[in-house]
Amino acid sequence: MRRLSCLTTLALGLSLCASAYADTFQLNSLDWPPYTGAKLPEQGTSAKAVKEAFGKGGHKVSVKILPWQRAVDTAKSDPSIVGYFPEYYDASLDCVFSDPIGTGPLGFAQNSSKPISWQNLDDLKGLRIGVVAGYVNTAEFDERASKGQLNADATQSDEQNLIKLANGRLDLAVIDRNVMDYLLTNSPKLAALKDQLQFNATLLEDKTLHICFTNDASGKAAADAFKQAQGN
Repeated sequence: MRRLSCLTTLALGLSLCASAYADTFQLNSLDWPPYTGAKLPEQGTSAKAVKEAFGKGGHKVSVKILPWQRAVDTAKSDPSIVGYFPEYYDASLDCVFSDPIGTGPLGFAQNSSKPISWQNLDDLKGLRIGVVAGYVNTAEFDERASKGQLNADATQSDEQNLIKLANGRLDLAVIDRNVMDYLLTNSPKLAALKDQLQFNATLLEDKTLHICFTNDASGKAAADAFKQAQGN
């Protein structure tokens, strides 16, 4: 969807970028199977859900797969992009959030030979915990990690964290359970390591997944179109 369409309709005195609804909405995403990915059928389960929802309103969607931080940054800087997904709800983000497009169980991967028992985040002090750079986890976890109250070690992917965990370089790694299951089944790099890894029984949170529409005229118009389409 082009900003030019918004400017044209505004010049005609319309309050919404209605004429842009006929265009293709452009969204960013990342390789995060099974939810999204360039090589997945229909670009993943979340991409399929987004396209089907928009389709109910007669709209088309183009999804570009990028590294996560680039997906976020270019959605903010490129006027042709109206948002990115899947994003966890976070009131501190400058987003117009869609209603949920799914859920994801967020917790920890652990080494099978060294399981961790925990009830609250205080129990995790002193442990080496892998995170992915740029990912939102939970508000409490991220706040404690930013203050150095939790020892968070950032890498570029969940796969890298799982490898480090299997090799004893981490005690835990924050990960979505469905993502972990997919990687252990499909990643050649983890084929020889999967028996050393398991998902911790205690969840951080069962997270809702959303589209983060840009907080501008084009993003708000796309968010409105998506909301209307979801209601069909």
